[in-house]
Amino acid sequence: MAVYKRIESREAPSNSRGPVHWVMTNLFSSPLNSAMTLLAIAFLFWIIPPFIKWSVIDANFKGTTSSACTGDGACWVFIKMKLDMFLYGFYPEAEKWRVNLTYGLFFVLIASFKYMKNSILKIVFTFLYFIVAYILIHGGFFGLVEVDTNKWGGLMLTIIISAVGIVCSFPIGIIFAFGRTSRLPIIKSISVTYIEFIRGVPLITILFMSAVILPLFFPEGITFNKLLRALIGITLFEAAYIAEIIRGGMQAIPKGQYEAADAIGLSYWQKMFLVILPQAIKVAIPNLVGTFIALFQDTTLVLIIGLFDLLAIVQLASSDSHWLGYETEGYVFVAVIYWIFCYAMSLYSKKLEKKFNTNLK
Repeated sequence: MAVYKRIESREAPSNSRGPVHWVMTNLFSSPLNSAMTLLAIAFLFWIIPPFIKWSVIDANFKGTTSSACTGDGACWVFIKMKLDMFLYGFYPEAEKWRVNLTYGLFFVLIASFKYMKNSILKIVFTFLYFIVAYILIHGGFFGLVEVDTNKWGGLMLTIIISAVGIVCSFPIGIIFAFGRTSRLPIIKSISVTYIEFIRGVPLITILFMSAVILPLFFPEGITFNKLLRALIGITLFEAAYIAEIIRGGMQAIPKGQYEAADAIGLSYWQKMFLVILPQAIKVAIPNLVGTFIALFQDTTLVLIIGLFDLLAIVQLASSDSHWLGYETEGYVFVAVIYWIFCYAMSLYSKKLEKKFNTNLK
């Protein structure tokens, strides 16, 4: 009879753990990696110290006019004095509390999702939030002063365009994804034509079409403001890409899932919404978030139809005769804002991937 002796676990050798081991394994594991690491370090030393010196050490933070900016450092006074314009565009000063309240309600909505287990309830509350947000920002209801969309701008407009584009294009994209995988020739042909046409045209062309050609399809006397036209164009453009992403996720689902849904007697829509679509969205989360990030960045193109998003407002503010020559500070500010939002979406994407990860380890 064999006798087995229990061996106690031992710690890993000291030379196979710790920061030194990580550096040697990941940064200096081969001559090529070592050369690339040294080159990257040299590049960082070439870039970072001058930037810190310009943006922090020699920078100007105090003052209210451009005369307060002396030396070769950054003039953050420009950002401080134009901050309201960057955040709200031309929105009336006395009504900015409405925009701030809209932001506050958004964070309340996100926090409440943690305690909502019903997906339908989340959709309903999101729909109600957009109605309340429109009433607050646009006004004209319940005694609120109406603020024309021509006065919307800056970061506020960027967020509005991105949020509406993401929320509205997502269900439309799912519908076209179903249409492209449909067995009905007419529905499939329409879906394929729409998706391939939109994906073959740049967004800037879609925006021109929405601003110039779209009004021609409506009866005489019916007009849409520029913002609504841009929202329609961006939504339709984004929906085509989402449709392809969802279709790719659906194709990644094993055939056995379809057969199992059919075997238990589910209808087509039950099969799609209860079995296939949840799994397809889980697979497509990284690509979906990448598309949403690209949409957030592409909002800068609305400038070509006369809308002043964050980047356009910075360009406009830097053309002020009292603040000429401070475009660099404005662009750095815009870059930081875009990085914060895009990185936050990326982190949330990783959180969702971990939450919905059902793979056995």
